[in-house]
Amino acid sequence: MFTIPVQKPLTPGEILERHFMEPLGLTQMQLADLLHVQRRRINEITNNRREVTPDTAIRLSRLFPGVSPQFWLMSQMRVNLWEALHNQAKRPEYEEISALSTLPVTPTVRSSPV
Repeated sequence: MFTIPVQKPLTPGEILERHFMEPLGLTQMQLADLLHVQRRRINEITNNRREVTPDTAIRLSRLFPGVSPQFWLMSQMRVNLWEALHNQAKRPEYEEISALSTLPVTPTVRSSPV
């Protein structure tokens, strides 16, 4: 089994606002202009009404060197997982799933060349 965190992790929007925009004195409009996106996207992300997408993660990582797209996407994934684990409507469904006593043999997955 795994540990379910009690406290919700910071959202990418909270991280963006607290640790990047505020210290740099950036407004939503300025950040949107720098990222070549509409202000609405930044507003919705910082107000937790929109998730960070791979496109936004790439743009943020280009603007803030040393902060990878994976950082932004993992931050989003942590929030999504926390919300799923705390979804009371789904809990009975999750609890009906039992672990297998033996694991089936899984085929080897080969990645295709890029």
